[in-house]
Amino acid sequence: MLKATYRLPDLPPPGEVETPAVLRALADAHRHLAELKGRASSIPNQAILIDSLALQEAKASSEIENIVTTQDELFRASLFMEGPGSPAAKEVASYRDALKCGFDRLRRNHGLLANNTIIEMFHVLKRTDEGFRATPGTALKNEATGAIVCVPPQNGEEILAHMTALERFINDDEASPLDPLVKMALIHHQFESIHPFSDGNGRIGRIINVLYLTRVGLLDIPILYLSRYVNAHKADYYRLLQAVRDDGAWEPWLLYILGAVSTTSRQTLELIEGMRGLMVDYKRGLREHPSVRYSQDLLNNLFRHPYTRIEYVQADLGVTRQTAAKHLDQLAEAGFVEKHQHGRNNYYINAPLIELFMRVSEG
Repeated sequence: MLKATYRLPDLPPPGEVETPAVLRALADAHRHLAELKGRASSIPNQAILIDSLALQEAKASSEIENIVTTQDELFRASLFMEGPGSPAAKEVASYRDALKCGFDRLRRNHGLLANNTIIEMFHVLKRTDEGFRATPGTALKNEATGAIVCVPPQNGEEILAHMTALERFINDDEASPLDPLVKMALIHHQFESIHPFSDGNGRIGRIINVLYLTRVGLLDIPILYLSRYVNAHKADYYRLLQAVRDDGAWEPWLLYILGAVSTTSRQTLELIEGMRGLMVDYKRGLREHPSVRYSQDLLNNLFRHPYTRIEYVQADLGVTRQTAAKHLDQLAEAGFVEKHQHGRNNYYINAPLIELFMRVSEG
């Protein structure tokens, strides 16, 4: 028997949410986020950051839902989605595709983050044509004990009404004077409490976070991913989500999210600075090596695709398959990439970049 359905608050919620403690945390979060936005522009090809960091986020976000894969499985799955491989890695790669789908739709819709976009991301993530839930019976449970902690809206019409109101709150910048980072935290809580899909709500909710930051101009591209922070403070994440539902305790939830923004901004900045340094080293090494033909497009390929293959180089450089294979074999012989085989296909790994991902993710 389900408990009483959670009564979702209107947005913005009543009362003061931008308390003195929240305002102090906001100043810190905005400072770090602005630095990240500025430094990200120093990478000449923004697709490098979108593609490489999106997979890191996909891995971390999926681990929150106990979908665990290794870096190697993840990158190989993104190379060979059609072949045999880890189901978890393929689901993680689908998360990356859902995120990129959402960002593409956001740009096409001139910054409108609509429910249609959210549903389309769900379709990509879960490889389904389902929409918002229409069948009752969903309950949110404590992961450790299995006890029901919250019953989201059950009726399909009610779910649609709540998502329509949330869509309006996301996209109406004039209706509320709240800081956009506070709004992001409110949006995330409301979406998770509506729980509009049969599965994948946590992952879609975390994609909405970063898309909202790009929608309001705090980032140019979606590169701030909070999932690693949530993984490191998972018990607090669920406890504070529930404390808002039980007691209206918005301040601790907002401070948690703002702390996540500050910490993750610094970590992402470290990763970007590391990538920039590696690109400088590779550029110098490629130019100086007698048997390797340097091009900026080739350098970009090695960082946009830490695991690359002949077809990627062929497309990025506009060369024949034979020429692309020659480029990659020369790079492997010169020690810039490691050559591996998957069935009949070769692939090539930028090992220093993978080591950087591992070092920052474990730091």
